Amino acid sequence: MPQALQLSEDFNYALERMEAGAHLFITGRAGTGKSTLLQIFKRSTRKNVVVLAPTGVAALNVSGQTIHSFFNFPPRLLQSKDVRPNRRNKRLFLNLETLVIDEISMVRADVMEAIDLGLRMNRDSDQPFGGVQLILFGDLFQLPPVVSSDTEREFFSLRYASPYFFSADCLDYIDLEMVELQQVYRQDSRHFLRLLESIRNATIDYDELADINQRCLPDFEPEEGMNYLTLAARNATVTRINGGALEALDTPEHLYTAEVKGDFPDRLFPVPQILRLKEGAQVMTLRNDADRRYVNGTIGTIRQCKPKSVVIEIVEEGRPVEVEVEYDEWDIIRYTADGADLRKIATETLGTYRQLPVRLAWAVTIHKAQGKTFDRIIIDLGKSGAFEHGQTYVALSRCRTLEGIVLRQPLSLRDVMVDPEVVQFYEGKR
Repeated sequence: MPQALQLSEDFNYALERMEAGAHLFITGRAGTGKSTLLQIFKRSTRKNVVVLAPTGVAALNVSGQTIHSFFNFPPRLLQSKDVRPNRRNKRLFLNLETLVIDEISMVRADVMEAIDLGLRMNRDSDQPFGGVQLILFGDLFQLPPVVSSDTEREFFSLRYASPYFFSADCLDYIDLEMVELQQVYRQDSRHFLRLLESIRNATIDYDELADINQRCLPDFEPEEGMNYLTLAARNATVTRINGGALEALDTPEHLYTAEVKGDFPDRLFPVPQILRLKEGAQVMTLRNDADRRYVNGTIGTIRQCKPKSVVIEIVEEGRPVEVEVEYDEWDIIRYTADGADLRKIATETLGTYRQLPVRLAWAVTIHKAQGKTFDRIIIDLGKSGAFEHGQTYVALSRCRTLEGIVLRQPLSLRDVMVDPEVVQFYEGKR
């Protein structure tokens, strides 16, 4: 763990408030260490904590459980009739002291209301959220909640001010303190940070846009040995780039097959079940190495394909270094009451997925790059540009430097999409 993170005033204050039992919304720009803070809290707290996330992939990333599986919510627009007592796990709910929700920007107001009702119902309490401490992590300027149908859109327009979690009525009954982490660890150029902030808040002017568009090089081709990752807005672009680049390699193809145990749905596989790799392929690691040789998001080139591992070459402090990446495991967990100590909360593994923690990485979607850091990226928004709030900001903020970014198309003001409801919420909290 970087020493600076442990010593920062932001982190110390947040940890003190978390341990003190305050209801918190912990936010901050990309690269301010929100995920690291969550991991520090999980390791250091003495509280009975449950960590939830809105999607299966997000839950895997924080070694937690999805909101819907924890509360047994159906996968649809939630109403009070969908919230029922969980008698089998009554002790679990009674033991719960702190509920952490990661990627809170993706949690809708109807889900927030159902969480409040579920906690009160299962804890036999009239207090907001059943008297449980609420800690919410996320940046609302990044991933928005999904409202997928006309029926849902109509419901939210009539029932709530917005689909975001903060529009839920239940939050009116708690004092939700916003802790905004200020120190950015990913970037250190003040000019680049100012540009990113103007994109994040949609306050960018034409001069700032011109500064970013100096990085537009439509015909750019990386030099040999320079690992550039393309961040694309659409899956089809990623599939085309990765497939074409792999096919172009004249080295033999090697297949790596995953092992699946227990209940691990196909849609949550973090890596393909049959992974096709070749020597010379550009890949990205998807786990943090226990020996700290690589992290989630390290880009490298495969130099050797072994039966149960791959040797990849990465650049470390300007020098090429070879590291061997072996099979790793992802677990789907469920929180339970501890059988040995009825006052504690334990976890049970429902399913395990074992595979090489790498994926082809000439290109990935902007969505899948969320939370990762890269040295060199090519941003390809396609002819139609950005189509989602925060998409451009997420893409640009993945890179450590402005000089490490190449734009396939120039950015326009319409690519800078920020929801006014989010801006208003932050202004009201500051």
